[in-house]
This record gives sequence, structure tokens and C-alpha cells, in this order.
Amino acid sequence: MPELPEVETVRRHLTAGIEGSTVVSVEVGHPRTARRQPNPADLVDRLLGRRVEKVGRRGKFLMIDVGGDFTWVIHLGMSGRVSLDPPGEERSPHTHLVVGFDNGIELRLVDPRTFGFSAVYTDEELAGSPLRLLGADAWEEPLTTSELGARLAGRTAPIKPLLLDQRIVAGLGNIYADEALFRAGIRPQRPGGSLGEEEVARLVEAIPPVVAAALADGGTSLGDLAYLLPDGRAGEHLDRLAVYGRAGEPCHRCGTPIERAVLQGRSTHWCPVCQR
Repeated sequence: MPELPEVETVRRHLTAGIEGSTVVSVEVGHPRTARRQPNPADLVDRLLGRRVEKVGRRGKFLMIDVGGDFTWVIHLGMSGRVSLDPPGEERSPHTHLVVGFDNGIELRLVDPRTFGFSAVYTDEELAGSPLRLLGADAWEEPLTTSELGARLAGRTAPIKPLLLDQRIVAGLGNIYADEALFRAGIRPQRPGGSLGEEEVARLVEAIPPVVAAALADGGTSLGDLAYLLPDGRAGEHLDRLAVYGRAGEPCHRCGTPIERAVLQGRSTHWCPVCQR
């Protein structure tokens, strides 16, 4: 699933590509794409003729201000991606949403597994949606040590799945939770409530540079190339990951083979020496 660095990279491309442009056409190619819209027909009706005022993001959600009290929300799901293409260019398979703009660009949502969605919410609908439960954004609103410590206090669940809980911190996913825990020297199986103040501080300090490094490389495209930048290029951060996807390979710090296990259904990687 695209995580914060990938979605932020997409946001920056959309800002350059469609901000200030007006929607002139909308095609919904799969009913699941509009499943989060209370009235699916509103996705088309609320977008047509609207001007993109600002392309924003919260966690893994693109939040696009299209004027009035409307916010256009896009979530990429497990394998979705956004492309920006000229109208005449051949469409990729599984293109389930096409939004045309008056500057001659089409935004296309390509979503093979249809786990992503698009919706245009009023302010009232947005306030009543699950997005209201999102925690602080891991990049734009980083938690303080005291805030994260309070969220982890008394928690017996392992720290890795707690970092994936979007109500605690929004934007982190499987890749960058592993990377942040490695940078902080914390084993992913540790109960969240067992972390001391110094360890929580190290984790808080680890998240921004992990995200920043991935952003500098345009995100991480794995071998399946499910995530691509809107211009079709792959994110280049894969070869710079410290632990994720490197099971059996030597730790960059100590040389010990990286270990892998499935933790609450998620593939998890760590160094058994560097992480305690």
C-alpha cells in the first residue's frame, strides 16, 4: 500500500499538474471507486466545473480543495496509483476514474484490486467520515515524545502494529514503520507500553528522517511496481531501505542477517542485534 512518502510525492505532482485548473469531464469506470460516496452520482456532479484550489494530504489520503465546501478525497488502497496523462494517450488496464481538466491533462486512478476510492465530501460529510479519526500526520504534524508516550501507555500490543494504527499516527505503513523502528533501535515485537521515555523519544526523532529520505527518492516502488509516480517513473528508495525486504541480508550497521516474521498479519523486518 502506498504510504505517506508515496502519497506526498503524488500530491506534489498533482499540485504542479492540476492546481488552479477546472474539471471539465469525469468518468467513473468501476462502481467500487465511488463506494464511499453517500450518493455515488455526487462524485461526478460535485466535481464537474469545479476549480482545484489546493491539493493537500492527510496521512495516506489526498485531500483536494475544489471550492465551496467540497473536498475531493482520493485513497490509493493496496495497489492504486495516480497518473497524469494527455487525453489521447492509451489508458492503462484497471483505470477506474478519469478526471479531465481544462489545461489538457487527465488525472487517472489505476486500481487493479479496487481497494482505493474517490469521493467528494461536504464539510459536514467529511466531519462525519472515518477521516475524522486520523491521528497527527507523521510528516506535517509530528508527535512529541509526551504525545506518543501517552498514546502508548499501558498498551500490550506490539509497537509495530501500533505504529500502523492510523488513529495514533497517520501516514506510516509497513515499510516505514520497520525503517523507523530500526533507526530508533527498537524491536518491533516490544509491547508499546514497555517503551521508556528515552526510547519513545528516539522513535519520535526517527520518523521524520525516514520519511524525508523516502521523499527525496520519490518513494519506494517494490518489485511488482504497483506504485509508480504520476509521470510513470518508479520510486527509487528500495535500494536504500535498511531492513524492509532484506531478510537474510547483512545489517548495514553490524552485519548480522536481517530477520523477518509475520506480526499480526504484516511482514516485519528487524536486526536482532541493533534492535532491542
